[in-house]
Amino acid sequence: MSKVLVTGGSGFLGTNLIRKLKSEGYYVLAPQSKWDLRKQDIAKKVIAGFLPDFVVHAAGSVGGIGANQKNPGRFMYENLAMGMNMIEATRIEAPKAKFVMLGTVCAYPKHTQIPFREEDLWNGYPEETNAPYGIAKKSLMKLVETYHEQYGFNGVNLVPVNMYGPHDHFELQNSHVIPAIILKFHQAMTNDDPNVTLWGTGQVSREFLYVEDCCDAIVRAIEANPGAEPINIGTGKEITIKELTETIAGLMGFDGNLLWDTTKPNGQPRRCLDTSRAKERLGFEAKTTLRDGLKETIAWFRENNNV
Repeated sequence: MSKVLVTGGSGFLGTNLIRKLKSEGYYVLAPQSKWDLRKQDIAKKVIAGFLPDFVVHAAGSVGGIGANQKNPGRFMYENLAMGMNMIEATRIEAPKAKFVMLGTVCAYPKHTQIPFREEDLWNGYPEETNAPYGIAKKSLMKLVETYHEQYGFNGVNLVPVNMYGPHDHFELQNSHVIPAIILKFHQAMTNDDPNVTLWGTGQVSREFLYVEDCCDAIVRAIEANPGAEPINIGTGKEITIKELTETIAGLMGFDGNLLWDTTKPNGQPRRCLDTSRAKERLGFEAKTTLRDGLKETIAWFRENNNV
C-alpha cells in the first residue's frame, strides 16, 4: 500500500483525513504530537524514518479571530517553521514523494473581488486580524511552487475555505466561527439564558466547507497531477454570519435573543471562492449542503459532549 504521512493527525482535519485515507486503502502514518516539527532535525528524522510516498501537511497553529489577535507572532512563526521544515525535509529525504500543502483562505487580500480567484492571492494585504497566519501559509505555498521550479519538487497547493464538521474544537477562545456559535447556543440553553451575544455586526459573509468534502479533495490531489499552482477548495457559496447564526439556532432549538457586539471585529468583509480550477484539475465538487453539514456537526457535538 502507498504510505501517506499526515502531519497534524490528531487535529480536526487530520482526524477526519486519516479515517478517509484508510477507507481508501492507504497506509497512514502520523508523527506523534511530542515530535516538534518546528525543529528542522525532527522534521528530517520523521521523513527519513517513514519514507512516505505522500506527505499531507495539515499541521498548524490556528484559531478564530480572537486567537489570531492574541498570538500573531506565535502563529506566524510556528506555521512558517513547521511548513518550511517539512517541505525541505521531504525534498532531501524523500525526493520522490508528493507533498500536499494545505494553505488557507486567510491568505487572500482583505478586499478581493468576488469570487476569489487563485490569481488574486498576491494582489493585496490579508485581513489584519489574521494576516500573520495568512502570510505564513501563503509564503509556504510559494515555497512549494519555487521548489517545483528549481528542484522538480512534486508539490500540490490546496487553498481550503473555512471548514467545519465532526471532531472540531468546541471552545470559545480558540474555536472557529461554527463550533463557537454551536457552543454558545448549547451553554445558553443549558443555563436557561435567553440571550446569546455574537461578535461583530453579522453582516459579513463566509463560505463553509464540510470537512469530509475537504478530505475528498485531498485524496483527489494525492491521486491526480494538478501541478503546483494554488487550487481553491470550497463550495462557491457564501452566507452572512447573521444567516448562519439563525440557521444554527433553528437547528439547535434556541428561540432566545441574538445580540451583536459591534465593538468586536468582523474580520474579512466577504469570502467566496471560485472553485472552477478544482473541478478542472481534480474533478472535485463539494457534495454536502451547509444545512446537512450543520446537522451532522451538531449531532456529533451533542453525542460527544454529554449533551
